[in-house]
Amino acid sequence: MTASLTALVRYQAALLARSHRWLPPFLVYAAFLAIGVQAGGPLLDAYGYAAAGLLPATVWLTRICATNEPPAARSCAAAAAGPGRAQLAALLTAAGAALLLALAGAAFVALLSDPYSAGHRTAVPVGPAAGAGLLTALVCLLLGSAAGALCSWPVLGRSGWGVPTGLVAALLLLVVGASPANAALTGMITGSQRGTVLVPWLPFAAALPLAAAAAALSCALAARRG
Repeated sequence: MTASLTALVRYQAALLARSHRWLPPFLVYAAFLAIGVQAGGPLLDAYGYAAAGLLPATVWLTRICATNEPPAARSCAAAAAGPGRAQLAALLTAAGAALLLALAGAAFVALLSDPYSAGHRTAVPVGPAAGAGLLTALVCLLLGSAAGALCSWPVLGRSGWGVPTGLVAALLLLVVGASPANAALTGMITGSQRGTVLVPWLPFAAALPLAAAAAALSCALAARRG
């Protein structure tokens, strides 16, 4: 009987926790927040900053989960559940770890930042701002997951190309105007300047199919090469 996807995700999560390879991206993201989120700073700016840091952290976590298994263990998991399903479990585990970072970052921002515009003249509603901040973080998480999946095995056969390719992809997703991440972050900055909350529904709607397509490609190649 094939292993369920839930069991595979639990296995991947346990493997990630025991490996301690999650620790560097978690610590780097924590340092990123500690340096950039200032006490009393504008709320929407801080949410945007936290979301921006989440994108490369998600790329990092996705690469870790995609390459975390020893070859023998990967072969066993692929035999038990199918290579595609095993690969999907690794990608979902990385996304779950990144979601923990997103929630922790949102809580940190809520504790330190003031609910005012960039000029501290206009009050910003906390609830809608938190919702927009979390949705912006999800946009960055989805695109980071997509980039991580495309910059790891089995899409990239040579592991040496994965790290520089992932870094370049994360940078481009943050700065290129056509990127949903850039659009969501720009909306947070613009909203902070105006004292209004702009919820990034369109960037989220664009990021979701991109992440799904990248995951589907990764799983299909895993099944083909597994």
